[in-house]
Amino acid sequence: MPHGVSIALLTCDLRIHDNPVLHAAARDGAATVPLFVLDDAVRAAGFVPPNRAAFLGDCLEDLDRSLRDRGGSLLVLSGDAVERTAWLAGALGGARVHLAEDVSGFAKRREARLGALLGDRLTVHQAVATTVAPGALLPVGRDHYAVFGAYHRRWLLAERRAPLPAPRRLTLPPLPLRGLSQAAVRARLAQAGHLAPGLMPGGEQEGRRRLRSWLGSGAVADYQRLQDDLSADATSRLSPYLHFGCLSATEAAHRATGAGSPGAEAFLRQLAWRDFHHQLLAARPDCARADYRPRQDHWREAPAELAAWRAGRTGYPLVDAGMRQLLHEGWMHNRARMVTASFLSKTLYLDWRSGAEHFLHHLVDGDVANNQLNWQWVAGTGTDTRPNRVLSPLRQAERFDPDGEYVRRWVPELAGVAGAAVHRPWLLPADRRAGLDYPEPLVGLDESLARFRRARGR
Repeated sequence: MPHGVSIALLTCDLRIHDNPVLHAAARDGAATVPLFVLDDAVRAAGFVPPNRAAFLGDCLEDLDRSLRDRGGSLLVLSGDAVERTAWLAGALGGARVHLAEDVSGFAKRREARLGALLGDRLTVHQAVATTVAPGALLPVGRDHYAVFGAYHRRWLLAERRAPLPAPRRLTLPPLPLRGLSQAAVRARLAQAGHLAPGLMPGGEQEGRRRLRSWLGSGAVADYQRLQDDLSADATSRLSPYLHFGCLSATEAAHRATGAGSPGAEAFLRQLAWRDFHHQLLAARPDCARADYRPRQDHWREAPAELAAWRAGRTGYPLVDAGMRQLLHEGWMHNRARMVTASFLSKTLYLDWRSGAEHFLHHLVDGDVANNQLNWQWVAGTGTDTRPNRVLSPLRQAERFDPDGEYVRRWVPELAGVAGAAVHRPWLLPADRRAGLDYPEPLVGLDESLARFRRARGR
């Protein structure tokens, strides 16, 4: 039977559908306070750069509207999330607090501090951000899976909970303080710096619209065939909504399973990769900065080359197209992420952490588990079973952008270059090259490959 007041402390679960935290809080208490805290420590650490700050503002406004439709509202506070939550729980007469499990070091410290203050009045819910809880699948004698293939086979057979319905009605108790207005939230989220002009809108309603379109239009059926086709732009673009919890990974997996096509299976594989990285970071939290498998790398220092890579001015059109898409949209096609990351860490032989930091600053879907561990996979210091593979930007262009449509979309200097010649503008006649305002290649690919192999002792 419900008793007292429950607080649903929302973090990266900004939704009403299939939200175990909100569902349990509403069931547990006679009254429910959905709470979000703009944590000073998160902002001070730089984890809310302009693109994610703008997206988060959309998410909070959308969530508040949905809660008000059900008789509730979102209470937004600022300060230290642990202190503010514990104070509110006490002011509400010893309210119970519900929280989603997370895998970052910051989240684990927050959970421990809340547990110390609240004791058994804190309930932590597993598998809110993922489809399978991070520690639920274990190989014999180890605390996590280090190879995706073995994890994926277990993941396909794992039991998953059924998606939960959105609450029909919520009851708010009298509150001891007023929360921040939407205008005040936007003002506190405002960040100086580059805001992507093509940033997608945030919020659960937009995320669910995109999921319905992705699954209902038949686009998912072609996903296996087109997921690496850069010009087709045929991926789901759901990653920002999954990162902020506007969409439930469990619900997405449940609905994709029902689609029953090779494309749906390929999409489920991407959800499994997401779970794989979460379980890896949960077991090895130092991998956010340290190499999972050190290769004794002595990374080069080349500030001008790093700056050219960040700006999309490397002289390799496919690399530059990906980097410019990132700056314009706050998002990048997954194949382009792999190519640009390989170019930085292996072709230029610059520290993967410099690239991961740049991505994490601009990506609206940037999260520690997926960003850092994907970077390590490409750099060869993570879980890739072929750590010395190098993705040639020319071969990748031939395979995944054969007609140059993706490059011409994002590198306007090359818009007038027809066909596959756009990938090798240095081969154009001198008079054509002079009018392009496009740089010469930073390095030769043969030279850089030889340098990388020497560095890795091959």
